[in-house]
Amino acid sequence: MATGFGAQSAWRQLVDLTGRGRAAADEATIARLRMLRPSVPVSVRAASARALAFAAPDAALVGFFAEDELAIAAPVLRTATLAADDWIALLPRLSPALRSVLRHRRDLPAEVARGLESFGPIDFVIAGPVDPEPVAPTPAAEYPTPVMADPEPQPVVAPVAPAEPVAPAEPVAVVAQALPDAPLSESPFVALGDITRGLPVVAEALRHAEAEAEAAPAPMPPPPVPTPNGFVISDIVARIEAFRQRRSDGLDETPAPQPVPQGFRYETDATGAIVTVEGVNRTPLVGASIALSVIQGVMQVDGVTTGAFRRRSVFRDARLLVGGDSPAAGSWRLSGSPVFDDATGRFAGYRGTARRPRADESAAPVRPVRSSASDSLRQLVHELRTPSNAIAGFAELIGTELLGPVPDVYRDRANLIRSQAAGLIAAIDDLDTAARIEVHALDLRTMVVPMQPLLARIVADLEPLADLRGAIVTLDAASDPVDVAGDDRAVERLLGRLLAAIVSAGSQGERITVAVALVDGCAVVTVDRPRALGPHVADDLLSIDAEREAEIEGAPLLGTGFALRLAQNLAVELGGALTIGEDRLTLRLPAVATRAVEQASIV
Repeated sequence: MATGFGAQSAWRQLVDLTGRGRAAADEATIARLRMLRPSVPVSVRAASARALAFAAPDAALVGFFAEDELAIAAPVLRTATLAADDWIALLPRLSPALRSVLRHRRDLPAEVARGLESFGPIDFVIAGPVDPEPVAPTPAAEYPTPVMADPEPQPVVAPVAPAEPVAPAEPVAVVAQALPDAPLSESPFVALGDITRGLPVVAEALRHAEAEAEAAPAPMPPPPVPTPNGFVISDIVARIEAFRQRRSDGLDETPAPQPVPQGFRYETDATGAIVTVEGVNRTPLVGASIALSVIQGVMQVDGVTTGAFRRRSVFRDARLLVGGDSPAAGSWRLSGSPVFDDATGRFAGYRGTARRPRADESAAPVRPVRSSASDSLRQLVHELRTPSNAIAGFAELIGTELLGPVPDVYRDRANLIRSQAAGLIAAIDDLDTAARIEVHALDLRTMVVPMQPLLARIVADLEPLADLRGAIVTLDAASDPVDVAGDDRAVERLLGRLLAAIVSAGSQGERITVAVALVDGCAVVTVDRPRALGPHVADDLLSIDAEREAEIEGAPLLGTGFALRLAQNLAVELGGALTIGEDRLTLRLPAVATRAVEQASIV
């Protein structure tokens, strides 16, 4: 605590621990806070006071904050919950301004309200500037000594003599005269005329009257003779009336625009209706509910608040739009925390704040974008891949008898589960790839991929599927030895999904030929189109879903349309294209010529 930073850190920790009941608010703790207070800036103390709004500080800590400035003590007094005896013991220590904060609360016990009323009108006295130098008393013959009902001497203020108009910027001194043998009192009571002169409206009227007097001087009527028991304010009243008349005639200057409020606090009841607003015009807000996202008068909130209200959870930076021309109109960012009754634990509503959006934010309703759906799909894929891999792993343990001998019937079942899990994992990987393409997050690396060995391996893997469909799939022996420049995993997935979708649509005795050639610097892969896909045009072929092929044995798990769309998108990501013709499908990818082809071209 030797430095200012250490004092601020110690202050924050002590206030937080004592305010939330984790440390006792005893005399030693209060003394330590009182010692730290001179070294802590006002902004830090105000922030600590606001942080206690949703806590339950002890009476000693509330009294300690009540000793501070109004901006620091008011948040604590506005939200603190104390016993009636603690409030009554604290009231004499509060200033009139702090007691006025408590007068606006409606949740205080009745005896505390009576205690506030017992202070009488002293809390409502308007204090004015007092002349620090004493003025010689007026002879007793001029003013007769009145009879005092109060045993304590009370000050008597002399009448204000007529004077020249005073500019608003110059302070007006109060001329106080006491009765003979009556001491000057330190009471806040001042002359009513001097208080009136200090009002902004009266000062403005005086300024206009002085300008008119300089422009066209006119004789002033003699002021009335002052009486010993009254004050001469007729001239002030006349000038106020003249000022009001000028405003009604439109001769007065246009008032300066009021600053736009940048934030406010609010509270709701258990139904979500706003019942309290502080810091902004409450008319368009009170009565509207944060539990409804529809337009309510001139106010509307988005679905963030309605969802949080149903869950009774905290929400941050929800969007609030307020129409009209009041100071509360415009866009806001709304935050709130649920409040529960301490005695019953029942939900009591929300308390929170609102602020204007920053320059980089927008309070307009956000339209759903495709990337959010893709992010949700990627999250779903991640959640599906983990259990699928676990199922496939356990099936492999049983099928390979790594944990011990297994009957043939269980081993066959395990191998079937393993093959089906592999197909499911492949479909999950396809969904993940499609989601990555959607959000432009596909990670590709540039490599040299030989096409003939890759196509031969894929054709060999598809022979069981071709046998199931009764078709014959072959690789053209006259294919060129072409290499493709692209990611090997993406190229393999592209060719595998494309050929699997074509072979699964084959029919009994049908031959499907796959060929690759080098054309204009591109690797061109052609695949015969099966008869089953003949009636469909390109757009219809891409829209075939899995439900239409559910009864077809060997059909792609996600459907032929999905497999072709995935192949088409992958081809675009690799710098190529997939074209669906009447007789065949043509895939073009950027090629890297092999050494043999290069030598042949040179010769």
